[in-house]
Amino acid sequence: MRFMIIRKADKDTEAGVMPSEQLLADMMKYNEELVKAGVMLAGEGLQPSSKGARIKFSKGKPTVIDGPFTEAKELIAGFTMIQARSKEEALEWVKRWPASDADGEVELELRQVFEAEDFGDEFTPELRQQEERLRAQSAEVAKTGQR
Repeated sequence: MRFMIIRKADKDTEAGVMPSEQLLADMMKYNEELVKAGVMLAGEGLQPSSKGARIKFSKGKPTVIDGPFTEAKELIAGFTMIQARSKEEALEWVKRWPASDADGEVELELRQVFEAEDFGDEFTPELRQQEERLRAQSAEVAKTGQR
């Protein structure tokens, strides 16, 4: 099972405050533990919402709203993708998040990622093949940096 650990934004992440050397070292140690355990799939920090945009669709037509966005509690500052045998195992990894992040006042969210088998018969063999092909292509793009 794949899970996403979502690091919620706060006033510092939204202000573009860069992490301290201590937090960077602590996060590297945490990520190294995840990698050594074979559970880490990906992880990234995100730029503040002031550098982003929201795209809202109404009747199929997009409207772009540039950041920043005021409701920081609903924003995401970063994510880590892990693979675990169960939600309980994933929670054990989340509980080990570095205490130095936001001086110990950080909010994380754990969400399970849908897998192909979760979609039932509607996810036909043809759609499964297409998804596998697209995953392979996107992995190649990520590996080579070539679009």
